[in-house]
Amino acid sequence: MRQKKRVEDSLTEQQFLVRPTHVNHYGRLFGGELMKWIDELAGIVSRRHANANITTAAVDNLQFKAPVYGGQMVVLVGRVTYTGKSSMEVRVDSYTEDLDGTRRVINRAYVVMVAIDEQGNPIEVPELIIETPAQELEYEAALKRRKMRQQRRLEGF
Repeated sequence: MRQKKRVEDSLTEQQFLVRPTHVNHYGRLFGGELMKWIDELAGIVSRRHANANITTAAVDNLQFKAPVYGGQMVVLVGRVTYTGKSSMEVRVDSYTEDLDGTRRVINRAYVVMVAIDEQGNPIEVPELIIETPAQELEYEAALKRRKMRQQRRLEGF
């Protein structure tokens, strides 16, 4: 029988302080730096869910909603939203956090990760236990995103 895990079992939050090496000549965070942090966090979340090594298969729906400036703190929160046989979709929400703790959304990304063995072959991941109406909605949306990714692949994208 396939193992099952809850969303909370791999939920991960990570903070970064935006340093001078992370910003462009306008003093704004490089988009690629945020993308790197998102990929790393998605890797941690999916590794925790699968208890295995993982690799990134796709990144989609990466939307920059607001700029981030040097000296600000960035908070990333990642959670598994869907599991297939060997793949997992991870939602990563990114925020800036003010000194008083106020968070402002700057990005939301969906990253598809695949669990792999020592030879790099896909391996089975635990099923996702859906416990709340919000998780059910996210799971249903993940199924739609999965179909869209499959369609894009068929179209050569």
